[in-house]
Amino acid sequence: MILINLLPHREEKRRRRKQAFFLGIGLAILAGALIAGAWYLVLGEMRREQRSRNEFLQTEIRRLESQIKDIASLKSEIEALKARQKVVEDFQIDRNMPVHLLNELTAQVPEGIYLTAIRQDGQSVAVTGVAQTNERVSEFLRNTAYHSPWLERPELVEIKAAAVTTARDQKRLFEFAVRLTLKRPQDKEQAASPLAPGASGVPAAAAPAASGPAS
Repeated sequence: MILINLLPHREEKRRRRKQAFFLGIGLAILAGALIAGAWYLVLGEMRREQRSRNEFLQTEIRRLESQIKDIASLKSEIEALKARQKVVEDFQIDRNMPVHLLNELTAQVPEGIYLTAIRQDGQSVAVTGVAQTNERVSEFLRNTAYHSPWLERPELVEIKAAAVTTARDQKRLFEFAVRLTLKRPQDKEQAASPLAPGASGVPAAAAPAASGPAS
């Protein structure tokens, strides 16, 4: 009977399996390392791109913030220029108001009234004077209320009788004080427009009542 020893063959087969196993492990480790390295490189590239985008965005944000500051500064300068322009325009408009006031008083004061003082404060005008009769003062109020393009809202502040002595005789006159409103040119243009509010309204003027002789 022939006997065959299989032990060396089995040992060789076991050794080859072990080599194949370790080779597979080594290849798996190498493949994992390569994949991890490639992923790390990809992540690094993504981080660099994101960092570049962030820097670009920050640069653009700073540029826009600078432009916004410039725009805000320009707006404030424009508002300041508009305010100065309005002051100049108002001055140009208002500088002729005393002329209109004197012209209107000359046109609307009836005979028998003598003005002793005129005081203007903006659009408010205070007038004091002497009248021969109450009717003259009433006529003056009606003229400024209904017939004057520059004067409006007359208000009788005071009227009182006063005795005035002249070289010939003693006369009984009436001292009065009236408050008026002087229109500005733009107010006058609005009032002249048919669509202006209150254009058809009738201002009220109270008729003066004579008081007793001054003591």
